[in-house]
Amino acid sequence: MSEPDPTPWAEDTLTRRAQRGSEWFGLATLLGAGALILAIGMRLVTGALAAVAVVVLVGFVVALIVAAVAGGLEARRRLAPYGLLKPGTLFLVLFYLAPLFSLLRSSLSTLPSRFAVEAEFDWNFGNYGDAFSDFGAQFGRGFLYAGIATVLCVLIGYPLAYVIAFRSGRWRNLLLGLVVVPFFTSYLIRTIAWSSLLADAGPIAGSVRWLHLTGLLEAAQVMDNGRLINTPAAVIGGLTYNFLPFMILPIYVSLEKVSPALVDAAQDLYSSGFRAFRKVVLPLSIPGVFAGTLLTFIPAAGDFVNAEYLGNPNTTMIGNSIQDQFLVQNNVPLASAMSFVLMVIITVAVLIYTTFLGTEELT
Repeated sequence: MSEPDPTPWAEDTLTRRAQRGSEWFGLATLLGAGALILAIGMRLVTGALAAVAVVVLVGFVVALIVAAVAGGLEARRRLAPYGLLKPGTLFLVLFYLAPLFSLLRSSLSTLPSRFAVEAEFDWNFGNYGDAFSDFGAQFGRGFLYAGIATVLCVLIGYPLAYVIAFRSGRWRNLLLGLVVVPFFTSYLIRTIAWSSLLADAGPIAGSVRWLHLTGLLEAAQVMDNGRLINTPAAVIGGLTYNFLPFMILPIYVSLEKVSPALVDAAQDLYSSGFRAFRKVVLPLSIPGVFAGTLLTFIPAAGDFVNAEYLGNPNTTMIGNSIQDQFLVQNNVPLASAMSFVLMVIITVAVLIYTTFLGTEELT
């Protein structure tokens, strides 16, 4: 009786090793290219070393292509994900991670004098203490105004998105177009236009005086000494207006996926219209609310344009202070620390928010 030929088993083992080797090679080239891009972006290598890094980076890309061509169909199949990931990964490393690390390094540096061009890196954690102690009120106002604007966007945007999704009929495309129309105008111009509308001689303030609503609005702290402009309400109103489309569109996408047959089925089971909405429509639209609140709150918390043109010195947000430290005071280390603190707080808040609302249905 002849013994089995060990050749097929050996060939199969070599094939598996080659496959695993292809995956490790693809991962290694991806990480190596990312590390080189990060070093170049952070200026850890300069001059001749930077040129060598660029050559090695090109070599990684060429090696991946050669390995995919020479390795056959199976190698190409296993290397394809790394090849597809490489452009996006390198882009994120160069334009996100590298600036982030540079910002962190700058926040731990010390500026020798106000007129110095470059700060000296010396692990100065005192910048973070100064960020909290000197600008705590601006941090608080930034998150407070952004939170109120986000709530107002939900209260205004959800009914509008609901009407567009379920009641607009043949006018749906027109209404969606009207929601998107503000994007055709510069964000800055829209804010300056609101400063004209809310001015003391503007149409809104004039209408309020004509309707004798000044006392009511002042009691509600919307107006201050008969003025709408340069008030916290004006800043919050500007934030709400500018970021409202970012709330409407995600909610509309979620509501559009809800089949009207589900509501009809709930009503067939003797649910009232409100109960059907609360039990069927609202839970299915939560992913849109989740996405909309993130798209609204995160940029609103760091905004400085609305507070600059619609507010006063007592309504400055953290974005205004960061902009002032960067461009006016030339205190780059402190501004970097403030920016990093803002990013960390927003990240933690989003993670906490995600644990309560969840993202499983966010597709």
